Amino acid sequence: MAHVELQSNAKGLIPRLARSYTRRRFGRMVEPMEAASHHSGVLVAMGGLETAAQLGWRRIDPSLRWLALQAASTAIGCSWCVDYGYYEGMHDGIEPAKVRAAAEWRQSDLFDQRERVVLEYAEQATRTPAEVSDELASRLHAHFSEAEIVELAAWVALENLRSRFNAGLGLRSQGFSELCAVPPTAEPALSEADRAPAVA
Repeated sequence: MAHVELQSNAKGLIPRLARSYTRRRFGRMVEPMEAASHHSGVLVAMGGLETAAQLGWRRIDPSLRWLALQAASTAIGCSWCVDYGYYEGMHDGIEPAKVRAAAEWRQSDLFDQRERVVLEYAEQATRTPAEVSDELASRLHAHFSEAEIVELAAWVALENLRSRFNAGLGLRSQGFSELCAVPPTAEPALSEADRAPAVA
């Protein structure tokens, strides 16, 4: 249960702009925005950061970025972010098997070395205290430029902000992952010949 009242129709210009952005990004109202609507300054700061990230942080391959975000939100235990991340991964073209295996990546052989170092980095940078060893940093440098590493750190930090904000306010999954269920296969239509009873 949320620790603050969720406001879907908060008054003022900033909450209205936030509602518009939320509907464009998520396709519906979401509890993090409804919770943040109590404080326009928080909405402005978070909205500005999200917009800057979406428009200007494009050095990291989107599939690697997704892995980093999902690893960070899983490490924190934010059910809202893990749930939305699963949905986002399935709809953004991440290999479905990898989406399902991301939380147990160490036991999976689906991930290559670049993906594994990103997942490990996201987990280690999310720990409290953060523990990114020189050895792990060296492995990052084997795969990424300095600008890419800086962007990776920024994405992990942004996901920490999102996940800790949501978890700190008691926000829980809104069922995005349930929208990823594969619909049952329809029974094939029978031809007239198939419908006719067999003749002995």
